[in-house]
Amino acid sequence: MARRCILSGKGPMVGNNVSHANNKTKKRSLPNLRTLRVKLEDGTSRKIRIAASTLRTMKKHS
Repeated sequence: MARRCILSGKGPMVGNNVSHANNKTKKRSLPNLRTLRVKLEDGTSRKIRIAASTLRTMKKHS
């Protein structure tokens, strides 16, 4: 399963760790994903993976 938010599309970011000697090694910053259970119109429930920042924005606007 991909580490991607279903609603906002946020995914991993890539950058460099830079040492004092200016050595560069790759690093990945993963989004803060949460599993949320959503109830559908037909009465069934489904789990979705949503970023915490997206969830906070949705709570703000509801």
